Amino acid sequence: MTKSPQQYEARAKVAKALAHPSRLFILDLLGQQDMCVQQLTQQIGCDQSTVSKHLAVLKDAGLIESRREGTSNFYRVTCGCLDSFFQCLEAVVQLDVEKRVEAACEVRCSP
Repeated sequence: MTKSPQQYEARAKVAKALAHPSRLFILDLLGQQDMCVQQLTQQIGCDQSTVSKHLAVLKDAGLIESRREGTSNFYRVTCGCLDSFFQCLEAVVQLDVEKRVEAACEVRCSP
């Protein structure tokens, strides 16, 4: 079935949201437990405004949601499929590393 241009734009929006190491780290942390900005800031080692911007990108892409508790917003992952997606990414990375190592060995070992 052919996808509409809007579906590809939506996919690209999610892919762009995932395309930053700090946002991937945030998603890993939020996959373990709900956290507020202050907790995430301590874990990631960035300033609060940077973490807030990353959270806004993830929220806009529909990957996380927030809830208010007192004066803090707590964030959580909204989709349960991220673990399997990240496992797939890790498999791709591992395969790429293996291919690069193999290619480097062939270059070094060839006469």
